[in-house]
Amino acid sequence: MNKPMRRLFFGLEIPAQIKARLLKARAEVPGAKWQSAEQIHITLLFLGDVEEERLSAVCEAARHVPLAAFELSVTCLGCFGQPCAPRNLWAGVQPVAPVASLHSVIKGQMENLGLTTESRAFRPHITLARFKRRPGSVQSLLAEYGETAFGSFQVVQFVLFESEQRSGGPDYRTSHFAMWYRYLPKHPDRWTISNTATNGGLSILAATIYG
Repeated sequence: MNKPMRRLFFGLEIPAQIKARLLKARAEVPGAKWQSAEQIHITLLFLGDVEEERLSAVCEAARHVPLAAFELSVTCLGCFGQPCAPRNLWAGVQPVAPVASLHSVIKGQMENLGLTTESRAFRPHITLARFKRRPGSVQSLLAEYGETAFGSFQVVQFVLFESEQRSGGPDYRTSHFAMWYRYLPKHPDRWTISNTATNGGLSILAATIYG
């Protein structure tokens, strides 16, 4: 019998006001699959399919990741691939160093559990659109928003997300209900659990870890 699996990744949530500014960059570009507000986030570490029975161990390991709060600015647009034929349109973040450090620590904790993680270089960004075959150019968007400051926010937590893929492609959607556990530093033995209904995007599955 196949074991139940969860498709998981760690990430940072983006404040609603910054999401709203990012969504204003939307434009009619051939082949673009734009992210919804619920899908906008920063991926810290993609885990992929993880056995459901290992979920508690993943959360426990994440609880021991130290996190000192830092300020993060969302600024400028860029793309993977050539601007005339992009694969991905993204917004950048600064400074990169504390995000990369958090990625590295989480990665080490997950590998200590025996989980396989991605080996490619980590480059923090916020995906705004993915492109299908024969993509249109984003050169005008890069020219317009290339130096735009979309806002700053304090990073005081990271989140373990679950994603569900549609049969037609790699687009994410939420479950009807998202669940998270909240770790309280002043009460290290206490976790709180909440449920919230969601309409689309990504499902916050298991852990909001406060440093």
